[in-house]
Amino acid sequence: MQQYKLWIGGKWVLPKSGKTFPTFNPATGEEIAQIPLAGQPEIEKAVAAAREAYQTWSKMRQADRSNFVLKISAAIKENIKELARLETLEHGTPVCDVFGALGAASGDMEYAACSARSLMGYHIPAIPGTLTYLRREPIGVCALITPWNHALGMMAVKLGQALSTGNTAIIKPPSVNSLIGLKFAEILDGVGLPPGVVNLVTGPGSSTGDMLVRHPGVDVIGFTGSSATGKQLMEAGAPTLKKLIMELGGNNPVIILEDADLDKAVAYHAPRQYHNAGQHCSGAGRYYVHASLYDKFVKKFVAISKDIVVGDPADPKTSLGPVAMKEHRDRLEAYIKSGIEEGADLVLGGKRPTKAPLNKGYYVMPTVFTNVKEDMKIGKEETFGPIAVIMEAFTSEAEMIKKANATRYGLGASVWTKDVNKGLSFVDKIHAGTVNINTQALCAELPWGGFQESGFGKEGSMEGLLGYTQIKMVVLKYE
Repeated sequence: MQQYKLWIGGKWVLPKSGKTFPTFNPATGEEIAQIPLAGQPEIEKAVAAAREAYQTWSKMRQADRSNFVLKISAAIKENIKELARLETLEHGTPVCDVFGALGAASGDMEYAACSARSLMGYHIPAIPGTLTYLRREPIGVCALITPWNHALGMMAVKLGQALSTGNTAIIKPPSVNSLIGLKFAEILDGVGLPPGVVNLVTGPGSSTGDMLVRHPGVDVIGFTGSSATGKQLMEAGAPTLKKLIMELGGNNPVIILEDADLDKAVAYHAPRQYHNAGQHCSGAGRYYVHASLYDKFVKKFVAISKDIVVGDPADPKTSLGPVAMKEHRDRLEAYIKSGIEEGADLVLGGKRPTKAPLNKGYYVMPTVFTNVKEDMKIGKEETFGPIAVIMEAFTSEAEMIKKANATRYGLGASVWTKDVNKGLSFVDKIHAGTVNINTQALCAELPWGGFQESGFGKEGSMEGLLGYTQIKMVVLKYE
């Protein structure tokens, strides 16, 4: 079995402890690699390397920094076949989806590199005879702790923003996607970055990630993951008052009003429910459908769900592969069990596949619940899987809005209506970081982030770049 190493200070090193941990193929459950487990000595080396590199990287010409990030973007494209193979092998992403996701990762870095050249401060004409202006500066060493559902994409968007604005970084990829993280480090090593500008350490969040967050030499935590883990990171980083940029959980409402174009709404949301095995924070958490359309919506949604092809993610015909890990499959099955026990109507799926080859992997079949009540577990919590949760039908829009907002999350929402004015009125009524009307948009130019327990700060867009900077005021008396 191949021996893998950590990438610290521009060198490939083994952990002092010699310890490793396994990563698995979710389609078969088989072990595919042993990954080096970074401990405190490796964290100390990575932070020291990043802090030393910051002294020169932060003072480099913006154009030169941006050119390095553009090289990384291009290198992702050059290595896209190998990255796709690892993403499918280690995460279970179907090949029909994987190239688009990796292309987006390259695009995110390209956007950050180009947009960073437009960042600037501004003059404040406050006091006569005095020049006062604000300038943007990098913050320091960033610990980028990325999630397992879009492993390379999240590494790319965070790293592009951090590097382009003059920070240095330590990446901790998700433990279940460590191979693609180490491949990314190999790509970074090949573009000629100064030693220590980027470092990559592998290990579980509970140990390796925790050591990074607590380290006094780390200035910024860029994290995407669950709200529960986000709270733990806030507590761990509090003694050193680190800046936190956190994109956390969501339970996004999709609202189908009485005058909605039902065919378009279902055609968009039903396939997306199973994209990446439902493992994306931007997906639908709860469907609120007007009573006049409810039965038709369910019928159309189930019909599309039945046509979803579940299978080997390496097969081009597959549109729904396994979920990323055994623990997550078990968690999803617990949600399904709770939905049945609490009285929701299971109209599709809900059972583990028993026929080969799906019986060996971490598969969850397309599952649809209807008539879900607000106090049910699957109505309150983010399932994060191929489970559609269709709430009870509504007739009162005012009551439905109260229910849609009755959540500790506030990431996104979608509203479907033919009345543009009515759709826009929901922007004021829905408490979420993004409100989509008759669509859903995600791309490098648009910021993504939520309210309440969905986190704070934005990823992507100019807003994401600003998050990795701090403002300094300069005052000069010239009269």
